[in-house]
Amino acid sequence: MRTEYKIFAAVAAFLFAAAAVYGVYTHGTGNISGTDPDAAGFRGGVEWVGVVALILSGLLCSMCAGFFWFVARRIDLRPEDREDGEIAEGAGEVGFFSPGSYWPFGIALAAAVAAMGLVFWMWWLLALGLVAVIFASCGLLFEYYSGTRHPEAHL
Repeated sequence: MRTEYKIFAAVAAFLFAAAAVYGVYTHGTGNISGTDPDAAGFRGGVEWVGVVALILSGLLCSMCAGFFWFVARRIDLRPEDREDGEIAEGAGEVGFFSPGSYWPFGIALAAAVAAMGLVFWMWWLLALGLVAVIFASCGLLFEYYSGTRHPEAHL
């Protein structure tokens, strides 16, 4: 986990630096007085959408780095975190991975319906899509706790 938090922290630092550089660079563009628009209608000043997007991206990476740092303090070093780690030490069972599920397609379809409702400003379609996202997410979450894929059913 130490490798992961270092990567996310480095990306976050880059994004914060890029936000600062972007803010300074866009502040210097446009006309000097800031009152007369140029041909595109720009009056000068900072382009806030890009600055905020970069800052929020940096905060998201910082959140991931903080989580990995927090977890790395509580677990033993993995082979990929040690300088003397061997590839064979990482062999074995990693975990359980679903052999196949249709629920992710349902979540994507429901999210697309919700997005179309948002795009066309149809509140009923947005609400329908969000409810469908919740039901599809619950279906994915509880897929192995009910029905034919129940883990104890195969014992």
